[in-house]
Amino acid sequence: MYRVGTGFDAHAFCEERALILGGVEIPGCRGLSGHSDADVLSHAVADAILGAIGEGDIGRHFPPEDPEYKDISSLVILSEVARMMTDKGFGIKNIDCTVVCEEPKISPHAPEMKKKIADALGISPEAVNVKGTSTDGLGFTGRKEGIAAMASACLSRNPSTFSYRESS
Repeated sequence: MYRVGTGFDAHAFCEERALILGGVEIPGCRGLSGHSDADVLSHAVADAILGAIGEGDIGRHFPPEDPEYKDISSLVILSEVARMMTDKGFGIKNIDCTVVCEEPKISPHAPEMKKKIADALGISPEAVNVKGTSTDGLGFTGRKEGIAAMASACLSRNPSTFSYRESS
């Protein structure tokens, strides 16, 4: 049995914090505003997984008005979402992500993002794909007002098809 979920998130730039995408701090860039670390990529992945298991969205489980989640690492959120997923008997087949922004360039950071996301989810980095695109100057991302991300998650209920890392 397969389940597919999609996730989307967007945040505006702000000057007061570091830019975190997929758990990776990108030097020399404006950060994003938000209650947690504002990691739009990790938030989109979390929403994709929550959607696939029928558990609503990230705001339902990690409400922005809750002080417990102020400045929390989104990798912690991903780990908790992974626990919820396994508790429901699902495992990840693959995650596919797109970051939409004019800057920074995503490709130099994609391998580290894949690894951080995979580690938080307890899966192999080969099961995670991260790519970037721009809107060629269109919309809020094109005007460099913020960053958006979208993700798809394919899950399986059959434990023999899980993408979990081999123990060393």
